[in-house]
Formats: sequence, structure tokens, C-alpha cells
Amino acid sequence: MSDHQYATAPGGCQEQDNREAAVVCLARSRDASAKRLEEALSRYEEYDAEELEGLLWDTLVLFQGYPFYTAKKLQFTYTLKGHEMFVTRKEKSLTRASIMLAFWKALELGRMASGPKKLGTFGASYLYPVFLHLKVIYHI
Repeated sequence: MSDHQYATAPGGCQEQDNREAAVVCLARSRDASAKRLEEALSRYEEYDAEELEGLLWDTLVLFQGYPFYTAKKLQFTYTLKGHEMFVTRKEKSLTRASIMLAFWKALELGRMASGPKKLGTFGASYLYPVFLHLKVIYHI
């Protein structure tokens, strides 16, 4: 994890004096954000699209640099720049629009999917494990 990733995380982590405290703060911020997203998704009919997409994006921001694994057990991390996701194992970026298409597809599938192809979008092999971790979808 780079110093920048834990030093600038939302929720006051930038005020931490040492690396260990900052890492713990980032982990707590990630957990809290993922829980807010999961709670919202459990009753997503009560939210408008902009709110849900905002919750997802805010959570994705916090999980930059977190190690995920593809279905083939290849480790990757990602960074967000503007409205693009850059994955360490890929030269091309995923746009926010593509990410949101996959997000809405996951909801359309009842948040259950048997694999990345079910998301039906470019970069699904990277979005699927992220969505699994964030409990946007569950593997069936």
C-alpha cells in the first residue's frame, strides 16, 4: 500500500501520525463504507440511482490499492483517476459508465451471479471479485 493511499483516505485518516494507525483507520473506513453499501443494497428499491451509484463509487475510492483476485487467482489492485478505474493487470481502463452498467446488471440479476461473464461488460473479470468482496453480488 502506498503512503498516499492510507494518508489521504476519507474519514480523518490523513490526521494519523504513524503508518500503523493510518492503516487501521483506512481498514475501519473501508469496513464502514462497505457496510453502508451492503445495507443500502439490501433495500435498494428505497434509493434513487444517483444515491446508490454514489455509495458504490465512494466505496470503490476507499478500496483503491486493496488486493483482489480474479477467478484464475491472479492478484490485482486498482486506482481511480477521474471517472476511470485502472487495474494493475490491464493496460486499458474501465470507465465509470462501464462499472455502473455492471452494477445495475448485478442488481438486475438479483445480486446473484455464477461468474464474471454474467455481468456482461468490459472488465467484468476484475469487477466481479470487487463486487463479491463488497457484497454487491453473491456467487451462485
